[in-house]
Amino acid sequence: MLRTPLSQRRLDILEWLRDPAAHFPAHQCLAEAGVSAEAVAVKLGVSRQVADTHLELLTALGLLRTRRIRLRTYYRRDEVRIAEVARMFEKGW
Repeated sequence: MLRTPLSQRRLDILEWLRDPAAHFPAHQCLAEAGVSAEAVAVKLGVSRQVADTHLELLTALGLLRTRRIRLRTYYRRDEVRIAEVARMFEKGW
């Protein structure tokens, strides 16, 4: 898989995580923690490993925050960082 910062799948993930309650069933979304990688994989229609790759890249870019609860990692958007990146692109980088 090419490791470009943003692909359509990654943009979809960011959009879904903007309002996770609207895109994921209640049992897959914890309001305070976010959405699990398994839920993202199911929504994307890909394996867990592929979803992990997308989520790890978005996390490395600082666009997602993680929270570990027991055996699962949950993901949610980092709105402050996303706003910073948007401002950089508006300024022409």
